[in-house]
Amino acid sequence: LGGSMRVIDKSFKRHPIKYVFQCGLASLTMAAVLVFMDVLSHTAIIASLGASFFIVFTMPKSYPSDPRRLIGGYIIGISIGGLCDLLSMWSLMASLVRSSHVMFGALAVGIAIFLMVITDTEHAPAAGIALGLVINEWDHWTILFILGAVVFLSFVKRLLRSVLINLI
Repeated sequence: LGGSMRVIDKSFKRHPIKYVFQCGLASLTMAAVLVFMDVLSHTAIIASLGASFFIVFTMPKSYPSDPRRLIGGYIIGISIGGLCDLLSMWSLMASLVRSSHVMFGALAVGIAIFLMVITDTEHAPAAGIALGLVINEWDHWTILFILGAVVFLSFVKRLLRSVLINLI
C-alpha cells in the first residue's frame, strides 16, 4: 500500500537487520531483567520498565533515552512514589476512605512529572513507577531492582551506542 496507508515502515526496508537486532536485543535484555522480578505482583512496575525498554531500543538517540533522563526520571519517580505510598498509609484518609491509594497515586504522578520537567529528567515511564509504587506492594529490594534494571539498560545502550539506530 502506498501513501498514508503504508503497513510496513519504509525505513525497515533499508535496515531490516537493525530492526530485528534491536527488537531482539530488547527482548533478551528484558528477559534478563524479568528473571529477577516477581512479575505477577509488580505489574505496574514491569509495565513501566517495558515502556523504557521500548524507548531505549527504538529511539536510542532521542532525548528521553538519554541516561540523565532515564536514570534521573526513575530516581524522581521512585522517590515520589515511595513518599506518596507512605503518606497514603499514614494519612487520615487511609482510615476513612479505601481509595486513598487512588488519590495518592494521582498525586505521585503529578508531582513526579513536575519535578522531572523542572530538573530536565523527563522520562514518561518513570511517572508510571511513581504510580506503581503507590498501588503495588514493594520493599527495598523492589527499589534496588528498579534502579539496577535502569542502570543495566543504560549500560547496554552505552555499550552498543555505535550500532543502535533510531527505528522511529
